[in-house]
Amino acid sequence: MRSLELSTGGTMPVLGLGTWRMGETPGRRAAEVAAVRAAIAMGYRLIDTAEMYGEGGAEEVVGQALTEALRAGDVKREELFIVSKVYPHNASRKGTSAACARSLARLGLDRIDLYLLHWRGEHPLAHTCEAMRALVAAGRIGHWGVSNFDTDDMEGLAAVCGATPDCAVNQVYYSVAERGPEFSLLPWQRARRMPLMAYSPIDQGALATDKGMAAMAEGFGVTAAQLALAWAVAQPGVVAIPKAVHEAHLRENLAAAELTLGSEALAAIDRLHPPPRGKRPLAMI
Repeated sequence: MRSLELSTGGTMPVLGLGTWRMGETPGRRAAEVAAVRAAIAMGYRLIDTAEMYGEGGAEEVVGQALTEALRAGDVKREELFIVSKVYPHNASRKGTSAACARSLARLGLDRIDLYLLHWRGEHPLAHTCEAMRALVAAGRIGHWGVSNFDTDDMEGLAAVCGATPDCAVNQVYYSVAERGPEFSLLPWQRARRMPLMAYSPIDQGALATDKGMAAMAEGFGVTAAQLALAWAVAQPGVVAIPKAVHEAHLRENLAAAELTLGSEALAAIDRLHPPPRGKRPLAMI
């Protein structure tokens, strides 16, 4: 699996597993844990979750799967890159630390590799930044970042957090059909060697039925969803975290990361889904 370098040190895989909507229904828990276990067995090493997902339920699903996988020797902890997020209303100086402690307990870990502010809220960014840096210094998180921040938000963060470029990642909605970040946000991040983590990179499955992408994908011997995912990870500085629970989809997503798209293929996709010509509001779900 190809990786991207973080400006704060270390690397992260270009493809991971998203867990949005996991942990919401007790009756699905066993299947969700099994899906995360299967993903790890296949080679997934980046897993993204949040305290918001299932009000901690997704973190519990991931935590159980990690505990089982580590105990079985399927993977070593240092091989994994675990991401979680703090609710904006918890992101005060003290609240961030307390929320991180709860997430660590649910995950069964002593360190979260990347901890994100889920979106901008009422607490001053300077306070959240201070709390994140304290968590890094204490070894409770490896890196910190943000989610759902547009270019002006990133400029505001840089203004209050100082010149030190220690915000490692920004996670936003980005897909071949939702290319708004390309106009200003993605260039801003690339200039600072800050990866953009794309959530919903196949539009919650909608791109699987895109007729134009399907026709093009046939020539590669892949599905439309795989082509869309391959396009996402082909973008410089982009990491994608599609959610999947079925084994077939997990395998297809993993294989998509190995698909190489040449300039002609990328140009053809641009004709199907043109890049933005102007600034658009950042999409969110």
